[in-house]
This record gives sequence, structure tokens and C-alpha cells, in this order.
Amino acid sequence: MDYFWLFDRTQTAYNSRMVSYPDLQGKVVIVTGGANGIGAATVQAFHKQGARVYFCDIDEKAGRDLVQELGERATFAQVDLTREKAVRSWIKAIGKGATRIDVLVNNAASDPRIKLEDMTAAQWDHLFALNLRAYFLTVQAAVPFMLSGGESIVNLSSITFQQGPGGMSAYVGTKAGIIGFTRSIARELGPRRIRANVVSPGWVMTARQLRQYVTAQTKKVIRRAQCVPDLLKPEDLAEVILFLASDSSRAITGQEILADRGWYHS
Repeated sequence: MDYFWLFDRTQTAYNSRMVSYPDLQGKVVIVTGGANGIGAATVQAFHKQGARVYFCDIDEKAGRDLVQELGERATFAQVDLTREKAVRSWIKAIGKGATRIDVLVNNAASDPRIKLEDMTAAQWDHLFALNLRAYFLTVQAAVPFMLSGGESIVNLSSITFQQGPGGMSAYVGTKAGIIGFTRSIARELGPRRIRANVVSPGWVMTARQLRQYVTAQTKKVIRRAQCVPDLLKPEDLAEVILFLASDSSRAITGQEILADRGWYHS
């Protein structure tokens, strides 16, 4: 349970130094997978900027708890992103109720470690439905409500695309697809002044990663691999997402930003 103490300490530091983006105040923001990890840090960051944040997750308890913590301007819905009708209905309801959508952050994903020889077609299809098709569905449903110009779409990929580790072929495939998809929609939506970018995190110390995968040994590996040895926290990624959502990044679209403390660099 030591890592929960770590997050409490780092959250206090993060809140004290977070950059302010006045243009995000009052914006309508959608975050998928917003109840835990990077998603929850992103919801908190936008809320702190004064945005109206709508987020979904399959973890209903964590989602409700986060809304209770944040209070007004935060709305949670339990949504299975592999179900097309549920995704479209959720986005449409937000767009109609808020009359617009300013920022869409596609964060939800699953990263199972399954060897190629053990992967079933059903597992492959499910991962692509959650990690890639859902991005298409949310973007397609949200764009009709992005009408004022200056809106931003931020899709999360992963540096695993560049690294290509074994035992994660389906996951890496979905993350590669996100980058290609984002580059294409940036070109297509650019004339409407809608920007689209990718954030590719390194190994982020979320509570789930710390429970399931991170050990003292892997921490040493991470520190050696990164240019800057400090371990990544969810809040570090939230700050990059805030920047890409704000007018401060108005010249940036169709790009992939590797937020990995220099783990992968050519």
C-alpha cells in the first residue's frame, strides 16, 4: 500500500505547480476511462481549470467516488466502449445537453500481456474494439458538436508502438492504429479548425500498474532506460493533455508527443 502514500504526496505537489490555462475555463470536456489512473488525473486537471468534465468508465464505484470528490462540473457515466450504441448515445446526450463539445480525450484502453501463440481471435477483436474502434466512434459522434472552431481531440497511444515489445502484439497494433487514425483526422478536420494530436506515455506509475506489473526490479529498468530517471506519474500526462487541449498549442496538430522522460528517442 506504499504507493497510495506516494500518490497523496505527489498530488499535493502537482496541484501547487499546475500551469493555468484560462481558455479552458467553462469548456466542455469529454474523457474516456476517466475513473482511474491517467484518466482520473486528466479529469481532475481539467476540473481544476474550471472546465465542465464528462467522463466514462466501466468502474462505476471509482467514477461515482471521483464525482463526489470533485462536486459540480463533473459528470460520470458507466459506458462500455465496445458497444457502439452506448458510445454514440452517451456522446450525443452530452453534445445536446451542453450544446457543444470543446475537447475530447480518448484515454480508455486495456494492455494485456498475451503471447501471439495464446491470443484468440475473440481477444484480438475485443482489444481492437476497445483500444481503437472506440476512438473512431467517439470522434465521429463528437465532431458534429464541435462547431465554434479551436476544438481539440487528444488520443492516447503508447511508446510500445516504437519499442515493439513481444507478448503484446494486439495491444501494440491498436496503439499503432491510433497514431495513423489521428494523423488522418487531423488533415480531414483541420479546415474546420479542429485539431487532433496523440500523446504516447511511457511507463506510468498508475495504481493498477503498481499492483500488477511494477516491481523494484522494473523500476530500476525504467530509470536506466529513461533520459530523466524520475518515474512518470498520471499527473505528468495530464499536464501534457491540458497543453494540447488549450489554445497554447493552437499551432500543433497531427502530431505525436512522446511523454516518456526520454525512454524512446532516435
